[in-house]
Amino acid sequence: MERGCARDIQLNDIARGLEQAIRLILAADPELLGIIFLSLRVTGLALLISTLAGVPIGAGLGLARLRGHGLITAILYTGMGLPPVVVGLFVYLMLSRSGPLGVLGWLFTPSAMVAAQTIISFPLVTGLTMTAVRSVDPALRVQVRSLGATRVQEAWAVLAEARIGVVAAIVAAFGGIISEVGAVMLVGGNIAGRTRVLTTAIVLETRQGEFAFAIALGVILLALAFTANLALLRLQGKL
Repeated sequence: MERGCARDIQLNDIARGLEQAIRLILAADPELLGIIFLSLRVTGLALLISTLAGVPIGAGLGLARLRGHGLITAILYTGMGLPPVVVGLFVYLMLSRSGPLGVLGWLFTPSAMVAAQTIISFPLVTGLTMTAVRSVDPALRVQVRSLGATRVQEAWAVLAEARIGVVAAIVAAFGGIISEVGAVMLVGGNIAGRTRVLTTAIVLETRQGEFAFAIALGVILLALAFTANLALLRLQGKL
């Protein structure tokens, strides 16, 4: 009997969560919109920084045949698997009052959250871009070179050929950081109206027993991830 009641309660919570998600979105709930906008702002800025730095570096590593490229690849792949909570701890120590970057005063602000998410997403963008560029047929470079293309034009041609893989790298990085909770909670503090994002809000609401609102936030988070994957499929011409 108790097990049946527990299952009923969970189903009711899910139903109420879905209903509340729709109601809050349609009503443009200020608290909810603030959480969503901050989540997108932090993740978007971190992704922009990672893309602007990671795509050129990844393309360069994919095109060049540097000495020790195996070691570089191993370092990048290790970075792609960094535990977010470890990244959060590192950023926390760097930005704490006694840390080397404490003078910036970023701890428990969105800036610290952007820094943590940038560190998480940069290896993903760089490593997957490098892999995409290396997978391009070497004959393309020979063909472009025979037409008198400069090194820059050659690089652009290869990058254009690898564009689907590059877009996949960016989308993968977005998915990795929009759903991340450990690092942003450590360096952001989950402060209402200031550093509370979707993932940290879900944790807080769940701890307080507000399962319906937590599920509503979860539905929105899943919708954002689903939209990102739809965009990827669209760019790949599979949709």
